[in-house]
Amino acid sequence: MTTVSPLPMTRSCPYAPPEAHTQLREEEPVSRILLPDGREAWAVARHDLIRSMLTDPRFSSNRKNPNYPTLRPVVSRELVPLSLISMDPPRHGPARRAVVGEFTVKRMAALRPRIQQIVDDHIDAMLAGPKPVDLVPALSLPVPSLVICELLGVPYSDHEFFQSRTATMLRQTIPQEERSQATSELVQYLDELVSRKEREPSDDLLGRQVAKGDSHEDLVGLAFLLLLAGHETTANMISLGTVTLLDHPESLAAIRDDPEKIPNAVEEMLRFYTIAEFANSRVTVEDVELGGVLIPKGSPVFSLSNAANRDPEAFERPEEFDIDRGARHHIAFGFGAHQCLGQNLARMELQIVFETLFRRIPDLKIAVPSDELKYKDDGLIYGMYELPVTW
Repeated sequence: MTTVSPLPMTRSCPYAPPEAHTQLREEEPVSRILLPDGREAWAVARHDLIRSMLTDPRFSSNRKNPNYPTLRPVVSRELVPLSLISMDPPRHGPARRAVVGEFTVKRMAALRPRIQQIVDDHIDAMLAGPKPVDLVPALSLPVPSLVICELLGVPYSDHEFFQSRTATMLRQTIPQEERSQATSELVQYLDELVSRKEREPSDDLLGRQVAKGDSHEDLVGLAFLLLLAGHETTANMISLGTVTLLDHPESLAAIRDDPEKIPNAVEEMLRFYTIAEFANSRVTVEDVELGGVLIPKGSPVFSLSNAANRDPEAFERPEEFDIDRGARHHIAFGFGAHQCLGQNLARMELQIVFETLFRRIPDLKIAVPSDELKYKDDGLIYGMYELPVTW
């Protein structure tokens, strides 16, 4: 069966997956779909089936494959350098092992004091300035941007440049030519940065990878992936998580009374939104049977991970926001060999931000009616464009 595509689809509720995705999960969890431009693809919407797909080598992560699923036709796949997220075996394993040591729990814990200082500095500035304040440029975006810059060895003075290029790349309503130009400019910037570090190695993540002898191409790809993912995803989760806690005062009261609940609250936020919904998409390199359905070789396969993280077979009362759920088996960070490299860093940043923000500004509130909040319905990564707050 081929159905008219549920992609892209605006959420009727900012807190919930599009209704068409939920319908596919319940009625046809492995479905053949027709995209608006006439291309055919497949969609997988059930939690167990997506996890199965993500551990099956017949589903490739290679974004250079011309059949890799995209919401819109791509002008040139050659613009984006190959990175870990796009590698298949046998290349992926050694490349990931070469850098995974930078993201261990122990190494992330060593960064905690510095991240705490960054968060406190930005909240100091909020408290000292006029009200209301837009939380996105005041806290949500600069905190993870500064953290990832210091980790990678990217000058934070260049943050406006890479943030603007990233924002253009991820916004589907911007013409493809402009998105391609932004991609090209960011890749060129990182190419020059890596070249400088090759000439003068520095004591940061990229500098240490240079010392290990990584190729120039691989280093540019790694820098591109970590810089983009390291600030954009966490920034959006800070804004969305803030709104969610303010909308659930009983949950906010619970984490204020017992900060030990914050880690589980963060996991629930990640499940609840699944902001990088299509990050787990794949392309088949062989004929594959999944959920009793045969998917032919060379098929683009979209992962509807947001619907999967609301699967009642995987989560009790999945539509409820429950900070005591403790459901770490969500797939917001993916699953299997390509599970998000920076997940320990993202978790720690979110935990520090929410604990500090609501401890230091206990009467924080949204400064505009909820229907005036601007969500990234046209973004490849879901989030908020603005979040005016006051206290």
